[in-house]
Amino acid sequence: MINVSRQQVEDFHGPEDYWCLCVAWSHLGTSKSRKATVRIAYLRKNFEQDPQGKEVPIKGMIVLHCRPPEGVPVAGVEWLKNEELVNSVTDDNIDTRADHNLIINEARLSDSGNYTCLATNIVAKRRSATATVVVFVNGGWSLWTEWSSCNVRCGRGVQKRSRTCTNPAPLNGGAFCEGMSMQKITCNAVCPVDGGWEEWSEWTVCSPDCERQRRRECLAPAPRHGGKLCEGAGQAAENCTGGLCTQNRKLLHDVEPQSMEGTNDVALYSGLAAGVIAVAVLVVAVTLYRKNQSDYGVDVIDSSALTGGFQSFNFKTTRQGNPLLLNSSIQPDLTGGRTYSSPICFQDSMDKELFDPLPDIKVKVQSSFMVSLGVADRAEYHVKGHPETFPRGLQRDYSTVESRKKNLLTPTAPVTPSKAELRTVGIFGNLGGRLVVPNTGVSLLVPHGAIAEDTSWEMYMIINQEENSAHTDEGCEILLGPEVTYGPLGLSLSCPVAMTIAHCAEVNGENWNIRLKRKRHDNKWEEVMSVEDETTSCYCLMDSHSCHLLLDQPGSYALVGEPLTEVAVKRLKLAAFGSMGASFMEYSLRVYCVDDTPHAFQEVVATETGKGGQLLEEPKTLLFKGTTFSLQVSIQDVPQFLWNIKPFTTCQEFSFSQVWCSNQQPLHCAFTLERYSPATTQLSCKISVRQVKGHEQILQVYTSVAESEKESIPFFTQADCTVTSQMGPKAFKIPFSIRQRICATFDTANAKGKDWQLLAQKLHIERNLSYFAKQRSPSAVILNLWEAQHQDNGDLDSLASALEEIGRIHSKSPTKSPEEPNSDFA
Repeated sequence: MINVSRQQVEDFHGPEDYWCLCVAWSHLGTSKSRKATVRIAYLRKNFEQDPQGKEVPIKGMIVLHCRPPEGVPVAGVEWLKNEELVNSVTDDNIDTRADHNLIINEARLSDSGNYTCLATNIVAKRRSATATVVVFVNGGWSLWTEWSSCNVRCGRGVQKRSRTCTNPAPLNGGAFCEGMSMQKITCNAVCPVDGGWEEWSEWTVCSPDCERQRRRECLAPAPRHGGKLCEGAGQAAENCTGGLCTQNRKLLHDVEPQSMEGTNDVALYSGLAAGVIAVAVLVVAVTLYRKNQSDYGVDVIDSSALTGGFQSFNFKTTRQGNPLLLNSSIQPDLTGGRTYSSPICFQDSMDKELFDPLPDIKVKVQSSFMVSLGVADRAEYHVKGHPETFPRGLQRDYSTVESRKKNLLTPTAPVTPSKAELRTVGIFGNLGGRLVVPNTGVSLLVPHGAIAEDTSWEMYMIINQEENSAHTDEGCEILLGPEVTYGPLGLSLSCPVAMTIAHCAEVNGENWNIRLKRKRHDNKWEEVMSVEDETTSCYCLMDSHSCHLLLDQPGSYALVGEPLTEVAVKRLKLAAFGSMGASFMEYSLRVYCVDDTPHAFQEVVATETGKGGQLLEEPKTLLFKGTTFSLQVSIQDVPQFLWNIKPFTTCQEFSFSQVWCSNQQPLHCAFTLERYSPATTQLSCKISVRQVKGHEQILQVYTSVAESEKESIPFFTQADCTVTSQMGPKAFKIPFSIRQRICATFDTANAKGKDWQLLAQKLHIERNLSYFAKQRSPSAVILNLWEAQHQDNGDLDSLASALEEIGRIHSKSPTKSPEEPNSDFA
C-alpha cells in the first residue's frame, strides 16, 4: 500500500497523468502490475445547459434537456420534481435517457410541477435552475341545450339555446372555447283570435205561437288559438202580431169593432211620431258631422291632413357649412336648404355669440286646405329672424335654460350645474308636455291625460355624471348611455311616460345582450328587463342611436350591455382640438375618444371651452370591436422642416379595457409640436386612430396657429336649442283632434281585424304586444311611443303612410250589408 497526497499530484508535471504501479520480484524474476492513474477530482458549478420551463397541452410530449457541469469523475444525473426524486423505473410514461434528458411521452395534469436536474460525483452535488412545466387544458363546448319556448305569447319573439365551455373547462391557462355561447332564432307565436258574430238571419215566418225567430253564428271570425267566445245570445225571438195574439192561441175576434179601430189609430199615430223624431235626429247628426268636418278639414284616413295640413317647416338659410369647424375646407353652399325639425327651437340671447341670427328665413308651408280651395299650391312667407324674439303666444309654452335657473330650481341648488348632475325642471298638468336636457340625447314625454285634471306636478330629469355609478359586479357589462333619473318619486300617472336615452351600441341581437337597470333605495342596481324579453312592467324600443322606454315608476335608469361575441361593436366619437402651448413656439393637439352619445361629447366640449381649444376637424365615428385589442393614436405627415415633435411620442396607445369600459368618460391624448420659426403660421398633418386588427379613421388637420387668429373663433355651436320644457299641445307632433280620432277608431275591437294590433304592426312595433294589451288605451300608448321615436324629425309621413295602408286594406274588404257603414273611418 502507498499513500499519495494531493500535493504530490499537483506538483507532478509530466507528459502524462500521475501514476503508480506495484513491482514484485524474487530469485525467479520481476513482475509489474498495471498502472493506476491518480487525478484530482472536481465538479464545476455551472451547468452547460439548464432545463427550460414549458407549457404543453394535455397528452402532449414533454422534453427537458440537461447537460451537467464538467467534472472528474463524470457526474451522474438525477431528476427532481417538486423536490422529490423522479423514478423512471416505476413510471412507464417517463424516460430518463443516457444523454441526461427527461422525456414524458404523454403529459398528464399530474405532470405539472417544478423540475430540477441534479448532478452528483464524489466531490459535490450541483442543482440546475428550476424549470416549471404547466400542462394546460383547452376548453371544449358542451352540447347545445334544447331550444327555449318562444318568449312571447303573441307575435314575433325569440327562442334561445345555450352551451357552456365545460367539456372540458379551460384549465391552467388553456384557451377559452371559440364561438358563441348562445344562439337566438326568431319565432312567431300564433295570436289568439276572439270570436265575432255574423249578421242576423232573416226573421222566420210567424209561428202558431205568435212568435218569430232569427239566429246568428259566431263565425266572423270563429274563435281560434284560445280566443274568447262571442258575448251575447246567438238566437232571438219576438212577438210577431204586435200583441194582438192571446196567450191561448185565439185571435181577438170578440173585441168590439170600435175598440179595434181605436187601437189601429193609436198604432198609426205612434208610427208617424217615430218617423218625425227619426228625421229630426238624422238632420241634427248630419249638421254636427259637417261642422265637425269643417273643424278637422279632412278625414283621419286622409293622409293629406298629416302630410299637408300638418307638414313640418322647411327653413332655407343663406349660410351652410359646419359651424363646428375652425377652418372648413368646403365652401358654403348658398343654394341648399337646411331642415329644422319642429317644434321650432328658439335661441336665447346667451347663444348670440355661438349662433349668428339667420338674416333671412323663408318658410314654405304646404297646405292641403289651400290646394282643396284652389287658392295656391304653396303659401310662401318671408320672416325676419331675431334671436331674442319669440312668436306671439309661445312664451307661456316654452321655458329656457335661463328662465328655469331663475324660477324653477330650488333655492339651495347652485346656479351653475355641478359635475355630478345635469338637471332640467318643468311644471306639467293634464295637457302633458316634454322635458329635454339640451345636447344630451335625453328627453321625457309626459302624455296628454297622464296627470289628472286640476292637478300639476313639478317634474325633473337628472343626468348623473359620477364615474361608474352604475358599475356592476359583472365585469362583462358596460354602460351604453347616461344614467337618467326622473321624478318626483311620489308622482302619480294614469299612463306611462316615454323616456328617450341615446346609446353607443351597434344594436344586433346576436352580438349584444342589452338590459335596462334601475337603482333601488339602497343604491344597488337591479335588472328591470332585457330589451328582447316580453314583460308588462315596461317597454323598450331600440333604435340605431337611441333607446325609447315606456315607464310607470319614477327613479334612476341605466342601459347596460353585455357582449355575447367578439364582434360586438360600440361606437366611438373621435375629435381633434388645438390651442397654443405653454410657450409662444409650441402648439398642442388633443385627440379625444369618447362613447358616441351627445351627452358624452358635451363633456369634451365643456373641457375644451375651458382650455380655449378649437375643433380642427369634423368629429368622426369609429366602430370599436370587443376583440380585446387596443386603440392606437398616431400623428403623421408633420412637416419636419417646419415643426419639431419629440421622438417616441408620435404614437400613443389606450388599452382595450380603458376604451371598452370608459362608461361615458372621455379619453384623450396630447401631442406637443414646436415650430422652428415664428414665421410658421400653418400646421397640416394627419391623425390616425385605429384599433389593432380593426377599423381606422383619419382626422385631417389643417389650421392656422397665428396668435391674431387664435381668439374668438367659436369651435362649437349647440345642435339643440336651449328650450328645456314644453307644455301643452305644442309639445306633440300629432294634433290632439287627430290623435283622439285615431284612438277611438283602433281601440274598438273590429271583426275585420282593424284594431290597435294592426296599427302597431304598420308602425313596425311587432314585439311585446302584451304590454299594450294591458293599457287602458293601447292606441294612445303606441302613439306616445311613436312621438318619442320621431321627436327629432317632426315628420308625420310615416304615420300618414301607415293610416293610408290600413285604409287601402279596409277598402278591399268584402261587401257589407246595407245596415253596416262603409268604413269605420267615415
